[in-house]
Amino acid sequence: MSKKKTLYVPDAPFRPGEKPDFKNLNLPKAGEAEKPDIMVNPTEIRDLAFSLVRVLDDKHKATGSWNPKLKPSVLKEGLRHMTLLRIFDNRMLTMHRQGKLSFYMKSLGEEAVAISQGMALRPDDILFPSYRQPGLQFVRGRDLVDMICHCITNVKDNVKGRQMPVHYSWKEGNLVSISSPVGTQFPQAVGCAMASAYKGEDNVSISWIGDGTAAEGDFHHAINFASVYQAPVILNVVNNQWAISTHKNISSGGSTFAARGIAYDIPSIRVDGNDFLALYSVTSWAAERARKGGGPTFIEVFTYRGEAHSTSDDPTRYRPKDEWKSWPLGDPIERLKEHLIGMGEWSKTDQTKLEKELDALVIKSYKEAEKFGTLAEGPWASEETLFEDVYKKPPRHLRKQRQELGI
Repeated sequence: MSKKKTLYVPDAPFRPGEKPDFKNLNLPKAGEAEKPDIMVNPTEIRDLAFSLVRVLDDKHKATGSWNPKLKPSVLKEGLRHMTLLRIFDNRMLTMHRQGKLSFYMKSLGEEAVAISQGMALRPDDILFPSYRQPGLQFVRGRDLVDMICHCITNVKDNVKGRQMPVHYSWKEGNLVSISSPVGTQFPQAVGCAMASAYKGEDNVSISWIGDGTAAEGDFHHAINFASVYQAPVILNVVNNQWAISTHKNISSGGSTFAARGIAYDIPSIRVDGNDFLALYSVTSWAAERARKGGGPTFIEVFTYRGEAHSTSDDPTRYRPKDEWKSWPLGDPIERLKEHLIGMGEWSKTDQTKLEKELDALVIKSYKEAEKFGTLAEGPWASEETLFEDVYKKPPRHLRKQRQELGI
């Protein structure tokens, strides 16, 4: 008698109370993946979609053809930005616990994604981030006070209270507004890249979504348009293992996310998302290819979300409490720090000094931001801003509503 068929539903490998063990990942050694020519035919590098580009080995030494051989000053800049992001996150979470922020999302374990990839780009490249890439703003020099004013929604919030906290928008830094319905930024980035190409410009667009969002239609629409029109765009799926409480197995289909790009005939690369050097190198390669007319690149950033999805989430309900500590690719900040120490360019004393300096900077910035209003007591954006920034000439019904408010 044949066995009755049942629906297969993927599950997470480990649940609360179980001991996480990532031996089944079979991670390639650092330096094994070969860096191809910039204008390589995508069919010749299919293996990069299943491998893993790694530069820093287990002893924190740089190895292999993907090594970007960055100057110590650049590495120190990256370490500073990543350290600032972690301290900023911790302080903002504390403010949330004290009732001074309504909502927050941390980037623990993913600091290298925004910092390294952002540093590999030009200032005129257009950024379409998700909500775990706030570090892009550090790279482009945004004032911390401005970022905090947005998070506490006071009169200096540049989006005038129209977005959730940490859903940043920053025109001056070419950072397009983060979208609450995740996924829309992918086709938007492709459209922006197509416009740049149409105008004869050589800047690129870049976007990030999470592994869960890769199961949405926006992902396929974006990558299809990018392929058909050879748009100068870099599309990243940040595979941090968890989409809120849903494990990546639900959306991956059993293979790598990078493998999906093969069907669209675009270069598809899987990279260690906790390796600052590897991320920088792969992003630089993709950007140079796009500028030379080589079209899009699809990147799977392989990492792990260290803490809760947001302040509205309790990850201990769906995964082991200390699972991140078992992640075999380690802590991105620790790895870059140890790499610099090994080069003789940094020390533990230097790191301690840096952390104290940056912590003081964040505290000072928060106090400065509160001068423009607090979450609980305001002042907040005035009612008249409801009618601004949408229409050049307001339609009749909005003019009538504004008159009814007496403004």
